[in-house]
Amino acid sequence: MNKIYIIGVLSLALFSCSKSFLEKAPKSNANVQAFYKTAADMEVALNAAYATLTTLGQYTQAVWQVGEVRSDNTSNYEYGGNLSQAELDQFKESTSNAIYNSMWLDTYHGILLCNVVLDRIEPVEMDANLKKQFTGEALFLRALMYFNLVRTFGDIPLVLKETTSVQEGYDQGRIAVDQVYEQIIADLKEAESSLPASYSGANIGRATSGAAKSILGKVYLTTQDFPAAANKLKEVVDGSAYVLLPNYADLWKPENKNNAESIFEVQYKKGGTGTGSSFNDQMAPGESGTYVTGMGFASGRNLPTPDLIAAYEAGDIRKDASLAETYDADGVTVYNPYTLKFKDISFAASDNDNNWPVIRYADVMLMYAEALNEVNSGPNAIAYSMVDQVRDRAGLAPLAGSLSKADFAAAVAHERQVELAFEGHRWFDLVRTGKAVEVMNAHFAGTITIQPFQLVCPIPQTEININPSVIVQNTGY
Repeated sequence: MNKIYIIGVLSLALFSCSKSFLEKAPKSNANVQAFYKTAADMEVALNAAYATLTTLGQYTQAVWQVGEVRSDNTSNYEYGGNLSQAELDQFKESTSNAIYNSMWLDTYHGILLCNVVLDRIEPVEMDANLKKQFTGEALFLRALMYFNLVRTFGDIPLVLKETTSVQEGYDQGRIAVDQVYEQIIADLKEAESSLPASYSGANIGRATSGAAKSILGKVYLTTQDFPAAANKLKEVVDGSAYVLLPNYADLWKPENKNNAESIFEVQYKKGGTGTGSSFNDQMAPGESGTYVTGMGFASGRNLPTPDLIAAYEAGDIRKDASLAETYDADGVTVYNPYTLKFKDISFAASDNDNNWPVIRYADVMLMYAEALNEVNSGPNAIAYSMVDQVRDRAGLAPLAGSLSKADFAAAVAHERQVELAFEGHRWFDLVRTGKAVEVMNAHFAGTITIQPFQLVCPIPQTEININPSVIVQNTGY
């Protein structure tokens, strides 16, 4: 099979909303109805779904803007005006915010492409095991995309078939969160039983059974089904497919992507082919020019806050591997903190090799500890072991013994904050644990007050304008 970042998004006659830089039509420009006839055709369609993960509305920007910048961990360079990034950072979003608009469009475009595969693959004559795998991959991707949407917007349209007419689109109203999660869980259960445990060669980076199990464990944790979360995450831990890399800093070297700790990453590749990542430029400090990037525009996104910098314990080696507080500008030291996790030597502006880590083993270990603490009304030896292994790699002492359930939960939350900093998890963790309003109001210290309705984001106004009879705005916006 072809490496998934090489294949562009298949041009479809309807609903081709994505602006992905990977978007390319098949050279034959084949008729859509006549195209899905062979295993190779289905691979192209599936790779197109993978490619949407690299759009601005998914992991190239929107997912981590919501997951990290909306939290107390990071901020954007802009602090005023009507810029979408500033609005999101300061909880002043308009319903026309471009980040949410692109997230909605690009993610539903990805879901459409998953549905194309699922709807059209059954009659294709191809190897039965490969058909099962392709189906599992499409289900995994659809579940991941819906997971990002439902956590961001709340009730959303749940589209499970390829949309082939405008009228079908008008009939797709918002569905309750619980029903969306039921479908996500069903998709992931089928995916985990259909996917291989690993790949080799050019197929590395595709969804695996371990990835399906890990995301399913996170879904169960999010829906507060703690016994199911503990059981599913235990399967990942006991499966021995993943290990912590000995050196935390090695996680962020582009040459180490898809490493032994990686469970699922969005794939990028630099080299002037339009498949590189832009994180090196996006996360360089504002006003730093090319002092940090080497080339390209420093956008000042996903910058560490004073709260995050202070959260690292003395001696935590993750701090220096994750962020820098200064940069050199022709011999002048400038204090302007920024993330180091996505640094790379650019091939060209916004053309780098960094993948995006959707989920890795340390995340699973900490979630498992959290779930066990809930199931047992306090931590057991396994829960302590999960956290202490992560802390040991960071150069830190084990947690104090005999912690209460509440104190252990706080310790896990702290560990997740610094272990997974900049990776798009903090906001969703705060919402999931019921701490978002409290933590964010303390973070803003009276300068901004957030309200419970802001735990979900505004539905793009364009979607409401197109279909006001079935798409209504979230309360408060």
